[in-house]
Amino acid sequence: TINMKNKLQVAFTLIEMLVVLGIIAIVITIASVSYSTAQKKSRDSRRKSDLKAVQSAFEQYYSVCGFQYPVVASGFVPTIGCASPATVFLPTSPPDPKNGTPYLLPTSSATEYQVCVTLESESPSGFCVINQQ
Repeated sequence: TINMKNKLQVAFTLIEMLVVLGIIAIVITIASVSYSTAQKKSRDSRRKSDLKAVQSAFEQYYSVCGFQYPVVASGFVPTIGCASPATVFLPTSPPDPKNGTPYLLPTSSATEYQVCVTLESESPSGFCVINQQ
């Protein structure tokens, strides 16, 4: 005969299962928030790097192409180069890493330019590059 009092309990109780599921849910939530924050910081870093490249192209244009900046009507950052000497400083306009659209350049003149972006993870949320000459 089998004695029921000496038999060990092998299964988990409902309470134990709910506690484990709750802990797993908390860990997944923390991990996803951390991942989302890391993605935002990465895109912000890319935006800053892109704008520094745009600024560098404008400044190179200024020093090589007659000591003036390219005049651009309101729109996207264009490809930047001059005809004499035939040089291209920014062959393609860098796209925003989140949505793929080019960065906006409100206006530029022969003496000044300004390009700004909105950052996702920093405060203040704006980042701009302007003419250095």
